[in-house]
Formats: sequence, C-alpha cells, structure tokens
Amino acid sequence: MIRQIIDFVKRETVLTVAWILAIISMFFVQPNEGYIDYIDLRTLGILWSLMIIMEGLNKEGLFEALGSRMIQKTRNVYQLVVTLIGLCFFSSMFITNDVALLTFVPFSIFILEACGRDELLIPVIALQTIAANMGSMLTPVGNPQNIYLFSMSDMTIPEFLLLMLPYTAVTGALLLLCTLFIPGKAETVEMDHRSLKGSKRRCAVYAVLFIVALLAVAKILPYYILCAIVFIICMLMSRSTIIEIDYALLFTFVGFFIFTGNLGAMPAVRTWLQQIIAGREMATAVLASQFISNVPAALLLSDFATDLNSLIVGVNVGGLGTLIASMASLISFKLLAHHRNELKGKYFLIFTILNIVYLAILWVLYSMLQH
Repeated sequence: MIRQIIDFVKRETVLTVAWILAIISMFFVQPNEGYIDYIDLRTLGILWSLMIIMEGLNKEGLFEALGSRMIQKTRNVYQLVVTLIGLCFFSSMFITNDVALLTFVPFSIFILEACGRDELLIPVIALQTIAANMGSMLTPVGNPQNIYLFSMSDMTIPEFLLLMLPYTAVTGALLLLCTLFIPGKAETVEMDHRSLKGSKRRCAVYAVLFIVALLAVAKILPYYILCAIVFIICMLMSRSTIIEIDYALLFTFVGFFIFTGNLGAMPAVRTWLQQIIAGREMATAVLASQFISNVPAALLLSDFATDLNSLIVGVNVGGLGTLIASMASLISFKLLAHHRNELKGKYFLIFTILNIVYLAILWVLYSMLQH
C-alpha cells in the first residue's frame, strides 16, 4: 500500500501538491457553498472536451499519418530535421503541446533510427520540446494555461494571437537558426510511408467536434453544450476515448482552484500577494513556473495579477528553463529515457542550456516591447 502511494506521488507529483495545498487551505477557510464559485467550470469543460477530441484523433493515427506524408517529401537530413521540429511547432498550436510531443517524439525516434541518424536524437527531441511549448503559446487552445487565462479574460481570439505572435515568431526563427548547426545536413534520407491506421469517418467527426470546440473557446457556443455534444457522440462512437484521457490534469486544476480561491478569501493574504505580483506579472510568472510548472503558476497568480497580458506572456515563456517549467517537457524526457536510457543525462544538459538561452532571448524581447 505504501509503495503504491509513493509510486502515485512520483507519477502525479503536481496533482498531489495541488491537493495538499488545497487541504491545508481548508483549515483556514472552512468548506462552504462558496467553494463552488472557485471552480472555473467553463475552463474544465472546454479542456475536457479538447482532450477527448485530441485523444480520439491520436488513436485514429491521424497526426502520425499526416507527419509521415510530410516526411515523405524530405530529401536530406536538413529537411527531415526541419520537418520533425516544424510538426511539433505548428501542430501544438491546435492539438496542444502535450499531444504534439506524445505523437511526434516517438515518431521522430522511429524515423531517426530507421535512417541511421541516432546522433540526432538528442538535439532534435530537445528542439521539438521547445517547439511544442512555444508554438502552443500562440493560440487560446494551444495549452491548458491559455485555455484558462483566455477564458477569464475579455480578449478576442485576434487580440490573443497578436499578443503572442512576436514571441512565437522569434521562437520559430531561433529554431530555424538552430537547425543550421545540425551535422550532415546535405546527406540523403529514405523512409517508409505510414498510412492512417484508423477510420476516416471517425477522423472527420472529431474534426467537426474540434470546430465546435473552437466556437466554445471563442465564447460563441456555451461550454456545457460543447461538453454534451462531445459526450454523446463519443459514447456512441468510442467510449474508451472518454476514459483514457488524463483526468489527473483536470483534478489538478480543481485542487489549485480551491487553493487559490481560499487564498483570495483571506484578506491579509490577498493584499500581500497583490502587492508582490502587481506590476511584476512577467517576472513572477517566469520564476514560479521554474519550480511549480507554468499551468499551476497560471492558476496561482491569475487571481492576484493586475496585468493579465503580462501574466499570459509570463506563464508561456516561463515554460522554458527547467525540465519541470512545463510539464509537457517531462513527456519528451520520459519517452527518450524509456527508449534510450543512456542518453538522458546528455539530453538533460543540452535541453537545459537551450531552454535558458531561449528564455533569456524572449525575456529581452518582452522588455523591448514594453518600452
């Protein structure tokens, strides 16, 4: 029993911390009917729906098939590397950073080993991770913190895109610059084609559901109608998809909602946090993300920030830095370590160096845009 608890804590550390903090806060603010108001049901509903849609498309093999088709058009190592990194960068804007990495990191490991380019595993996966984290920051549906912060803001989708576009564009340019240093760029590559393993009809249904989800994100369609449509259709089409999504992430949100809600209910604590965070949203978000990751940082700081735009930039750029700054980064690390455990030490070093450089450049960009 104790071993199982330890394994659970190791596997779901952020979830555990969220609920420990929530329970501790309950001793200061007794549970009451106000707790319901803490929980942002709209964010949870949209996130739940998107997770199911993306899980369904991934199970059908759509992303891998599309990636394989793109890879078929590459002629040399340079084009291959740019394509693999680009797949994570652009797909994460719509399918989230987590799904992009879960799909394309194993795909990249297979492709690079099949081509006999094992030496590219570390740089390519490290750059793919940065690409997924930073590509996802462009859109309101790219990652969980954006879904939440966009939901609580008065921004339109075009306003959000314009806010994040400079940081996304600079990251894209930096990624292209890094690919110039890939060894053996001109060498030719060959690989087999992978076709869609699932149903085209189900893929089409999930695609329509994604469009419906975008309507909910844009605040055109009520979130509860989206949830009902997704639930009914998936119950009829693929019940297992509803079961297999990462519910730990949703319960992590609930735990932090309770914790931050209780903090806000304590006048002295609320005033103190506002004094610390107000005017320092970018720095606070980046630093907090390094230790608790950017999704919890967004949940923790949002109630006390006065400049929501800076907070949005901060928690997204804050996904760079340490390995836990974005929980999606752990996906790549675990996938590589599971497949080639002997590479994890070197990967961690290169990943950290690259992340620090990218973080410093984007922080300077933020400072320039503020003046």
